[in-house]
Amino acid sequence: MKKQTNIEIINTSDGSQTLYLPEMEEQYHSVNGAVTEANYVYINRGYLHSESKNPVVFEVGFGTGLNCLLTAIKATELKRYTTYFSIEKYPLDEEIIQKLTYGEAISDEAGKLFHKIHTCQWNSPVEITKYFKLIKLHLDLTDTGLNIDEAFDVIYFDAFGPGKQPEMWQPEIFKKIYALTANSGIFVTYSAKGEVRRQLASCGYNMERLPGPPGKFQMLRGIK
Repeated sequence: MKKQTNIEIINTSDGSQTLYLPEMEEQYHSVNGAVTEANYVYINRGYLHSESKNPVVFEVGFGTGLNCLLTAIKATELKRYTTYFSIEKYPLDEEIIQKLTYGEAISDEAGKLFHKIHTCQWNSPVEITKYFKLIKLHLDLTDTGLNIDEAFDVIYFDAFGPGKQPEMWQPEIFKKIYALTANSGIFVTYSAKGEVRRQLASCGYNMERLPGPPGKFQMLRGIK
């Protein structure tokens, strides 16, 4: 996959925005609701399902920063100390970020958090709130190891779909992540493809299919 330059902002059915890439014929989030999908898959089925008191989250695909924002809001609301790693090969241009309204659509405070999340330095830990520390990694997961000293309690796997970005859905990628997953760590993804489930199971995750968010029949969750 190469960096996409022709990016369109579109509205989804819950009123929140997503980005559409005409060259790939792919969008960043579900057209049935970007915020709805992110909350359903990653917050409710991942972050809130973890029993870790001070969870470490690893996100594959920082993208618009929506999953990060929602996690920061929830961590701060619950006063749950959270460390959040997010890896992205092609960060969005500032021009696109400034047009996104996720923060303002939620609250004034969320708008400030969204700005801080996107303007903070890459590859360094930054305290976004008292309860949320962010480390954005400007790296390509397909050709780098994960030099991270902490084990992951929750993994958000939010790469583009297997048909659009197949290099991200290979056994080598899943093995890298599994090796750094804590015992009882949780892997969640919007995908429900059988091949993805089998590959994750072969790494060692106990896999389950869950009902999917609006517009999607199922999703996957694995537990180490």
